[in-house]
Amino acid sequence: MQKLLLLGDEAIAQAFIDAGGSAINSYPGTPSTQITEYVIKSKEAKEKGIIANWCANEKTALEASIGVAYAGKRAMTCMKHVGLNVCGDPFMNAAIIGTKGVIIVVADDPSMFSSQDEQDSRYYGHWAMIPMLEPSNQQEAYDMVFYGYELSEKLGTPVLYRIPTRLAHSRAGVTRKESRAQNPLTNPEDAKSFVLLPANAKRLYRNLIDKQPAFTKASEESGFNQYFAGTDKTLGIITSGIAYNYLMENFTDTTCPYPIVKITQYPLPYNMLSKLYDECGALLVLEDGQPFIEEHIKGFLGKGKKVMGRLDETIRRDGEMNAEKIAKALKKDMQPGMPVPDVVTNRPPALCQGCPHIDSYNALNAVMAKYEHGKVFGDIGCYTLGFNMKAIDTTVCMGASITMAKGASEVGIFPSVAVIGDGTFGHSGMTGLLDCVNEKANVVVVILDNDITAMTGGQPSSAHNKIRRICEGLGVAPEHIRDIIPLPKNHDENVKIIEEEVAYNGVSVIIPHRTCLVELKKHLGEKK
Repeated sequence: MQKLLLLGDEAIAQAFIDAGGSAINSYPGTPSTQITEYVIKSKEAKEKGIIANWCANEKTALEASIGVAYAGKRAMTCMKHVGLNVCGDPFMNAAIIGTKGVIIVVADDPSMFSSQDEQDSRYYGHWAMIPMLEPSNQQEAYDMVFYGYELSEKLGTPVLYRIPTRLAHSRAGVTRKESRAQNPLTNPEDAKSFVLLPANAKRLYRNLIDKQPAFTKASEESGFNQYFAGTDKTLGIITSGIAYNYLMENFTDTTCPYPIVKITQYPLPYNMLSKLYDECGALLVLEDGQPFIEEHIKGFLGKGKKVMGRLDETIRRDGEMNAEKIAKALKKDMQPGMPVPDVVTNRPPALCQGCPHIDSYNALNAVMAKYEHGKVFGDIGCYTLGFNMKAIDTTVCMGASITMAKGASEVGIFPSVAVIGDGTFGHSGMTGLLDCVNEKANVVVVILDNDITAMTGGQPSSAHNKIRRICEGLGVAPEHIRDIIPLPKNHDENVKIIEEEVAYNGVSVIIPHRTCLVELKKHLGEKK
């Protein structure tokens, strides 16, 4: 079969196409974005009639995929780890209704390269009581998509598929499998399973509990979970996903002397782990993320032997796993890598030269400088870098700017200003604005409209060309929805407009509109 050089993200996307996937519904979030982008751009996917959509947020994306599964087809939804919080409702209920043919890919971000936290998605999968897959390399990332759909359809469950940043954004050769046809349209086997009235929900939840032994048996018998014998049984090593590769980097010229259990499928393979515990004097747990395995094995293996890992900070609990950290835990010398050249210097992230957000923030700063106690509540996007311009005071989560501004205004903060991007407004800002209107909050909401979801690579914004109409529909007075063009020549005029809306006692929306320069250059290049 054909062999391709693919990112981990691309391997998952190609496998989705090859494994008979019918629809992929996602919201862009680094490091998961390239999965859906690959399918959107794939000529092969278009020829097969595969649906590939960017949705308003992760919740609507997963709900669309559940609809695809209802029709008997194979679906995938991709997101970053914090996006799983947004779709927590359909995620938990998809497990209860026994959704077949759905893989939920969640890209975690240890070390927070582009995220607010290091949340480990395995806790969500365990909470939902569904099988989880965690590949250790690009070939496994590809193969596990085929396996994940087979597992889902055989056991009647959605599958959580976890990857970290390093696997998502590194390349390796991947051998493709023979392409599979898409599933035909069918009706659900249990017509009541998609109706979560209490009477049905109680029965379905009991069914999910009863499936747990089958999920564990599948994990025990999976060829993806492996036990490697070792000669030195003073220590046993439990490793998962990409952390297995980091371990092996410490033994490129020799064989690891310690017994190893490599975990890439959950629930945990208890028989393998019990064998390792019985054979070895102590255990070291290596996992890229939070101490998920470590916490769980302490619960069922007992307290007779020492278990080391992130929980006891043999390896620091925060940050990305790597070969050097493992070498230190093993008390093993490791050859240093190539030094960073002196010409390479650290540079804090900054807004692009000529970015429209700079002019918007300059105008906003000029107004806020006149108010000693005023606050500007920020949001998630490129414009979060306004913090470096001393233009925003907070960034918490998607959509929080508007609702935080509302709450602060109601207890006396004035002026209380929210700054949110057009993409984030479409994702989770609209409901907050509706709350402001309903409560007649004294807030100014600045919706930075650069025509695109810029931070994640230029995906279309769900609110594109609709922001004013959405605000009017939510009840904002039309005369207090103000459009401005963020350019240096318009600075004085923009300051005046912001001042006028700050002075208004009610809900105001200001929409600075100018296309993202990166996106504009891309379009100009395409026209050539």
